[in-house]
Amino acid sequence: MKGSRVVFGTGGWRAIIGEDFTKENIQNLALALALKMKAEGVADQGIAAGYDRRFLSKEAVIWACEIFTKQGIPVYFVNRSSPTPLIMFYVMKQRLSYGFMVTASHNPALYNGMKVFTSGGRDADENQTADIERWLIKAEEQYQRDDSENGKMPTSFYARSVKSGMVSEVHPMNEYLDSILSVIDVDAIRKRDLRVAVDPMYGVSLNALNTILSAARCTIETINAGHDTLFGGKMPAPGADTLKGLSNYVLDRFCHIGVATDGDGDRLGVIDDQGRFLHPNEILVMLYYYLLKYKGWRGPAVRNISTTHMLDKVAESFGEKCYEVPVGFKYISAKMQETDAIIGGESSGGLTVKGHIHGKDGIYAAALLVEMIAKSGKQLSELSRDIRGQYGEAFMEERSCRFSPEEQERIRIVLMENRQVPDMPFPVKKISWTDGCKLYFENGGWISARFSGTEPLLRIFCEMEDAEAACRACQVFEQFLGI
Repeated sequence: MKGSRVVFGTGGWRAIIGEDFTKENIQNLALALALKMKAEGVADQGIAAGYDRRFLSKEAVIWACEIFTKQGIPVYFVNRSSPTPLIMFYVMKQRLSYGFMVTASHNPALYNGMKVFTSGGRDADENQTADIERWLIKAEEQYQRDDSENGKMPTSFYARSVKSGMVSEVHPMNEYLDSILSVIDVDAIRKRDLRVAVDPMYGVSLNALNTILSAARCTIETINAGHDTLFGGKMPAPGADTLKGLSNYVLDRFCHIGVATDGDGDRLGVIDDQGRFLHPNEILVMLYYYLLKYKGWRGPAVRNISTTHMLDKVAESFGEKCYEVPVGFKYISAKMQETDAIIGGESSGGLTVKGHIHGKDGIYAAALLVEMIAKSGKQLSELSRDIRGQYGEAFMEERSCRFSPEEQERIRIVLMENRQVPDMPFPVKKISWTDGCKLYFENGGWISARFSGTEPLLRIFCEMEDAEAACRACQVFEQFLGI
């Protein structure tokens, strides 16, 4: 096989188009899934499939369909660019054992990939992805033997598969939107005459967001709505650097809120009424606070190791608990189910709320934020001040360090094998090696270092009550690692 074998990270499989994201690798992965489904006796259920707006996304689903249908497995194909949460919703509602989405989420435009979902519409956990990788070995052997058949399908293949019923084109968007509208207080939003700026970042969330906000009688202002596989020359990741245009738009148009989603619609970025970018940590804390104080919900929260401990303070003040898990939303959704948590999220912008799908959904999160403004009667900037006044300040410093393969191995040995850490300028309470390395300071702050599961980066996160202290701690860690 050309290129490297498919390997899953924290957010599915992602690879550079033309290098490892190839027809051969996509069909190998499809064959591995098909063989796994047959072995588990769930092949007759079929598999759900969707794609985003990236280059070759639709074609990749059709390449995968060639394999599934030849293996006698029906495909339920949402044959239009769609948000990842929609496919997860369909897997959950139809009680399928598997589904997949062709997307590289928020990665740069030269990437594409595939996310795999399992029963209940969940992200495939580490056991499932490890099993898929084991099946890949057998799939690669079989694919090479059958290459003359699997790799060279007639051009009329897809149309024949639809006509025969092996591929069913399904359209679950209405049911998905209705499920969100049924749990959002639409009447409360209608009374506020809110103005919302929407930035789908050239991705797939616009139709869903427009429908929900229109039903709530919001005035909608939209930017970056076209189909651009280069995402306007930026990463389709809703961060402070990429949402400056949305910030200006919110101020120019006197909007109550600006919402942006990443390329496949499962992560959220927010601009408040003052044009300030709200860090995903702030959004997560704000929504948990809202669910507890304004909606009267009760239950714990779940966050990963790189997400704010301010969530713990909010939980404690309401007599609840916040659970910490490794990075990867599959861990969050699993812990939420185990503990009956009402919210779970991560500092990269993904979150979910009890009663919806078991994965990230930027569209539902955006709707809930608009409801929060309406029901609380407060602007986002006011709510943010309320929370800071009650729980104090927390400053997050984030560093992303690139490295060569040789440096990666050296860093891995230092941190993970030898378990060496620098002498920090703050007393250390304990150290965790659950996912990378995390130091908990006696003053309540912390710092973590781990390899990204989606990009060749070492990510360092530090949260302290003082911004200068957080920056200093990161510098000490970088100097120690020589990066």
